Amino acid sequence: MKKHLGHLSAFLTIFIWGTTFISTKVLLKDFQPIEILVIRFVIGFIILCMISYQPIKTNQLKEEMLFVMAGLCGICLYYLLENIALTYTFATHVGIIISTAPFFTAILSHLFMKSDERLEINFFIGFIIAMIGITLISFNENELEFNLLGDILALFASLIWAIYSILSKKISHLDYSIIDSTRHIFFYGLLFMIPISIYWGFHLNLSYIISPINLINLIYLGIGASALCFITWNYSVKNLGTVKTSIYIYVVPVITVITSAFILHEKITMISILGVLLTLGGLIISQIRFRKDDKNELRK
Repeated sequence: MKKHLGHLSAFLTIFIWGTTFISTKVLLKDFQPIEILVIRFVIGFIILCMISYQPIKTNQLKEEMLFVMAGLCGICLYYLLENIALTYTFATHVGIIISTAPFFTAILSHLFMKSDERLEINFFIGFIIAMIGITLISFNENELEFNLLGDILALFASLIWAIYSILSKKISHLDYSIIDSTRHIFFYGLLFMIPISIYWGFHLNLSYIISPINLINLIYLGIGASALCFITWNYSVKNLGTVKTSIYIYVVPVITVITSAFILHEKITMISILGVLLTLGGLIISQIRFRKDDKNELRK
């Protein structure tokens, strides 16, 4: 039952996250990337405190450092890189490049989680195919414009998210509730945002915040994409594992491409479609695994 709920919560998470690129792109017209981050995670943190506020008292420094690093990677660095990338490139590009996270997650899980899953040749073939797809997506069919900086930032964000996935799996092994753990991670993420906010000149303009379109998107990001989705994602990681949960990231490009076309009116070209197919195809190929039991069945 827990596994079924894990799959359901993972799909719900990705469905919401697949549209956050659009909300962020809209908000970037009036806000700096760090301003969006601070506002959405402050909202998320307040909501989590309202749901449950059981202080976490870790038993040792090593446990506390897991929360510190999770806050730095999953809350601060990942979203900062993603938001900055959106200022340089299309929401579609960012959504597709972020979908490479399962590759990095599988590799890091294999290296640091002592996983029994072997990285076979099809994993690397799939990775190469996906990279070709991502390259195609990075070009505009008419102008052949290459958004190098934005795409590189998005790729780094993907790697950072893989690190967060490993950290969240380790945290799930500790004896703390998912809501309290998530709130603790948010706390450290917000702490790391303070010096960045000072450096970039964080400034709240109330007229921008209360603008109906901005307010709706901020609430959506704060409550839905932050408070709710981090709980559901961490729940899935706990019950399904890092690699199986990360596979749901494959759905992000599809959701992002469709919503970008309808809401932001970003053009879907034939090169973009080919890039999407290659990227998703590569990701799927990389995850095809034949166990010995399966091979024996095929021989019968």
